Amino acid sequence: MPQGKPEAVPADGLTTRQRRNRPIFAVHTGAMKGKSTAAFGMALRAWNQGWSIGVFQFVKSAKWRVGEESAFRALGELHDQTGQGGPVEWHKMGEGWSWSRKAGTEEDHAANAREGWAEIRRRLADERHDFYVLDEFTYPLKWGWIDVDEVVAAIRDRPGRQHVVITGRDAPPALIEAADLVVEMTKVKHPMDAGQKGQRGIEW
Repeated sequence: MPQGKPEAVPADGLTTRQRRNRPIFAVHTGAMKGKSTAAFGMALRAWNQGWSIGVFQFVKSAKWRVGEESAFRALGELHDQTGQGGPVEWHKMGEGWSWSRKAGTEEDHAANAREGWAEIRRRLADERHDFYVLDEFTYPLKWGWIDVDEVVAAIRDRPGRQHVVITGRDAPPALIEAADLVVEMTKVKHPMDAGQKGQRGIEW
């Protein structure tokens, strides 16, 4: 894509504007850090456009308040107070329809994950948000808690112009096939290789 231009233009009957404004379904996967960080960077751009943002975290503990959450909650408050940017909703699995791998049974965790996905599916059908981040969503798919084909169909058939980004390791092949944009984070070097643990401002 030299200078941001596509190498070929499909004969799909769409204008440049129509093609440019199609909703994007993105998957950020791979073993290296940065998948969620990249998704939240996209969400920051979406907020600046005045879009409604919906973040749904599927693994993070409710007790773990990541830096992006604090920042986006503040941006949501700024929108409510001044109208700047767009509205923000942030939902964590540890708050309501969520789980911890250390508590409850596998059946409980799976049921909660399915309940969370059902809420997202309803929001997609209602065009509730302009930009969705389904953070660490590949895990309940990998564990078989949520049907991959159902997710693919719901995202493929979503109405309007809703952008969706899914993050997490081991994205299922069907998800990758359905996505418009797929990024795989691969490790070249990491501070942990030299025995360094994660640090504030970098990992959270």
